[in-house]
Amino acid sequence: MKHKTSVTLGRNWLEELVERSLLEKMLCAFSKSTGLKAILVDVNGDTLVSADDKILDCRFCKMIRSSHVGSSKCRRSYARACSEAAKYGEPYIFRCHAGLIMWAAPIVMEEHLASIICGQVLMWEPEDYFLDEIEEMVKGLDIDIAAVKWSANQLEIMSSDKVQAAADLLFIVANQIMKSGMTVLEQRRKIADQQARLAAEINARKKAEIAMHTIESRNISVYSLDMEYELRAKVRNGEMKDAQQILNQILIDVIEKSLGNLDTAKPRIIELAVMISRAALEGGADHKDILEFNSGFYEKILETNSVAELCHRSQIMLDAYLRCVQDPKEQSNLKAVQKAADYIAQNSDRKITIDEVAHYVYLSPCYLSRIFKQNLGCTLMEYLTQIRVEKAKVMLRDPKYNISQVAEESGFEDPGYFTRVFKKVEGITPSRYKQNAL
Repeated sequence: MKHKTSVTLGRNWLEELVERSLLEKMLCAFSKSTGLKAILVDVNGDTLVSADDKILDCRFCKMIRSSHVGSSKCRRSYARACSEAAKYGEPYIFRCHAGLIMWAAPIVMEEHLASIICGQVLMWEPEDYFLDEIEEMVKGLDIDIAAVKWSANQLEIMSSDKVQAAADLLFIVANQIMKSGMTVLEQRRKIADQQARLAAEINARKKAEIAMHTIESRNISVYSLDMEYELRAKVRNGEMKDAQQILNQILIDVIEKSLGNLDTAKPRIIELAVMISRAALEGGADHKDILEFNSGFYEKILETNSVAELCHRSQIMLDAYLRCVQDPKEQSNLKAVQKAADYIAQNSDRKITIDEVAHYVYLSPCYLSRIFKQNLGCTLMEYLTQIRVEKAKVMLRDPKYNISQVAEESGFEDPGYFTRVFKKVEGITPSRYKQNAL
């Protein structure tokens, strides 16, 4: 099934998605490892990329293609193989118009189609009837029939297992090419989607203009500055969703004021990156990580060719910095939870409150309760109860303590309340537990 996409691709669509150098490297690697020539063709059978510098055509194929008619028939064979391979979604083994065994591995991306073609072999010893068949197939090509037959006798002979293995290997190469291309397509789609969202917000803002241009410009400048302060606070606190929304608003201003001019937009984006990276450091991010991200981001900025892509890279940059802030915060939260748990264990024999524990770890009661439950799977009071019950179980196994003493020493208000809580947690009463333990 064909899928429509908002990403427009030109005639050389594959090279727009996968660098030609990478395509050549893949084909050459396959050719070197198998000794078989591989070419990449489009849906019309025309060659897009070839490994001619590594593996040459066999003598037989050179003679066939020396004829204009023969070369045209080769392209038609490749075009049909390309379509058939795409139809089945797997390697397609076929005989070309001149009788040789070849195979095609499909490359399908959106509505675009190509294939890697390989082969120029036989699967059996050439006998007289086969040579006669070749003579019939190459009639009208204006080539030396005797020389063609001699060349056919020199062709490599491969078993069916080796042919299938080579076809499967070629399919892996094709899948890698598709994976690389789809990654680029997805990135372009994200850029296009973001550009559409920003454009919609820009249009909505224009419809809401009610003041003179000069006054509005001043207001927007103040508005952008206020948003930058707010963005810095959100980054420092690791609030990803809110930070992303604010950055989108700032990017709208960048698009409006740059009017698509990269030389105007790039310095503004770099200023934002500097501000965000400082906020990340203030939020606890590692200095080395931030320096590494900055270096990589600035290199990408220099390579960027459109304001839309610039905005997309800014979002990626923000996400990277926020992750640097959130990781240390998670470690800090874990330490606070451990400190709170230790405090509860040390003071379980007396009445303690959530406010008291929160004050001890310098957090608000609400925030401590939330991160405690997230990390340990229970509330502070449930944890306190578990500690008290475990302490009570140890004392119940000692004959010198009675139930009242155990209740008091383990931090329960009275023996009755202790019995109810113990039975709820352990499933039996303290007295029965004591009997079973002695």
